[in-house]
Amino acid sequence: MPANSDPKLMSGNANRPLAEAIARRMSMHRGMSLGLVDARIERFNDAEIFVEVFENVRGEDMFIIQPTSNPANDNLMELLIMTDALRRSSAARITAVIPYFGYARQDRRTKARTPISAKLIANLLTEAGIERVLTLDLHAAQIQGFFDIPVDNLYASPIFALDIQHHFKGKLQDVTVVSPDTGGVARARELAQRIGAALAIVDKRREKPGEVAEMTVIGDVTDKTCIIVDDICDTEGTLCKAAEVLIESGAKEVHSYITHGVLSGPAVERITKSVMKSLVITDSIEASEAVKSAPNIRIVPTAPMFAQAILNIWSGTSVSSLFDKGTLAPIYEGFYQS
Repeated sequence: MPANSDPKLMSGNANRPLAEAIARRMSMHRGMSLGLVDARIERFNDAEIFVEVFENVRGEDMFIIQPTSNPANDNLMELLIMTDALRRSSAARITAVIPYFGYARQDRRTKARTPISAKLIANLLTEAGIERVLTLDLHAAQIQGFFDIPVDNLYASPIFALDIQHHFKGKLQDVTVVSPDTGGVARARELAQRIGAALAIVDKRREKPGEVAEMTVIGDVTDKTCIIVDDICDTEGTLCKAAEVLIESGAKEVHSYITHGVLSGPAVERITKSVMKSLVITDSIEASEAVKSAPNIRIVPTAPMFAQAILNIWSGTSVSSLFDKGTLAPIYEGFYQS
């Protein structure tokens, strides 16, 4: 990395608004205008992806911002081809900033003769020339071990804690954090500790993938404001059912804080009609118009955290410091003022 060079950002088509927001935040931190690298990413008539970079990137520290969300395969190929273009243009280092890591749910073999697709994606990214990955709330922490390059896994829980403390100010004593399954207990416990709340669990039994046969609440939620926390919400059937079970168990109201709003199929309609008072997601995946217009869905920004993480990687300082409230709170001061 050149000693006097600023980091350079490049974005694919997966979530350009987030990339532009990160560039604006980095400009504020650096005190100078920092835009996205001028490039074109287009498709031929047969849907092949073509990338052309119009700026000199020789010897530069490059950060490609590209979640591999729906359409996952197209966005992944964009990321790989952008990486190849930068590598062949003699970029000094290429870091993939992947706010949402697609295929993360395929992190192990659940049956015979099935793939571990998350490992395959890790191999593809590394072979393409990516030297570091910056991501947010991996579905399973062990995915970091699929890579032979450094992986920085940021967490949304510090942002969620700031948001909860702001929106439930004076009522935190009534809040109970809920894990929607036993696998997410560690995530829920961490958030509960941050805000000083109690913990409950919704234990679910599945007959087949995507279908829940039975749910049981472990813990007392009577007259409590329940906050369900998870990393991914897809079709929302399970989340809405969990909210109903909590209300039936005596909860006063239910809110959900989910990192990645995949929200496919009937998800938005289900949320709108559900007993949940609100669903809070991050902007790791670009929101559709339906999501933006939904009355009980709210989006919290990740650009301030990603901008600071990129600057920390570029300058060789700690990324894990962003997990501390003392570090993160000033970055989000404009969003959550007392």
